[in-house]
This record gives sequence, C-alpha cells and structure tokens, in this order.
Amino acid sequence: QLQLVESGGGLVQPGGFLRLSCVASGSTLDYNVIGWFRQAPGKEREGISCIGSNNRFTYYAYYADSVKGRFTTSKDNAKNTVYLQMNSLQPEDTAVYYCAAGPPTVQPMCLIPRHYGAWGQGTQVTVSS
Repeated sequence: QLQLVESGGGLVQPGGFLRLSCVASGSTLDYNVIGWFRQAPGKEREGISCIGSNNRFTYYAYYADSVKGRFTTSKDNAKNTVYLQMNSLQPEDTAVYYCAAGPPTVQPMCLIPRHYGAWGQGTQVTVSS
C-alpha cells in the first residue's frame, strides 16, 4: 500500500523559500500523478500543483494561478520522491501542505482533491515576519 510522508515545512519570512519533499513507500510513483495541496484554517483544500507522466520519457507539471511562477514541482523516480520548491513566499501561502498520489489523469483534473486516494499527513508552512 502506497504511503506518503511530507517534510520540509517551517517558518519563513515573506520573500523567503522552502522546499517540501514527499517520499513514497510501499509502491512506485512512476505511473502515478502526484498532487500538492494546501489548506489554510477555515478554507477549503486547494490544489496548487501536480506532476504526472505523459509517456515513458516525459512528464508534465501543472500549477494553479496562485502559485504559478513561484512554485516548481519535480520528481526523482530513483528516490521515489516528489519535491515542491516554493519561492517568494507570502503570508497568504501559510497553510498545511499535503502531497497525494492518484491514477494518471489530465490537467487540470490533477488539481482536484477527489482524484486522489493516497495522502500524506501534511506539513505546516508559516510565512510571517
């Protein structure tokens, strides 16, 4: 059974950066789509990024408008790990961040939480001066 564990969250000042990791165990991530989500207090869970395979050799990365140009997701199949590099962080980015794994799908479906069956426990990101 696929299990996901996020890490890398913390407290950062506005304009700063963090890199989140999502490590998978129990199964390979090679053929899954991996989504990044966040949930701030009192708000719905928001899909912010996803990465999936177009075929055996190429993959796509897709971003919500709220993070496009600031966040980058990447995948290391050898380490069974997906990363979320977050730059130019702002207070509105404060939330619990989750990674999730699901079957292959197309953009923008990969930003919809109900597509995913496996979720990590989340990691807190706080942006504050």
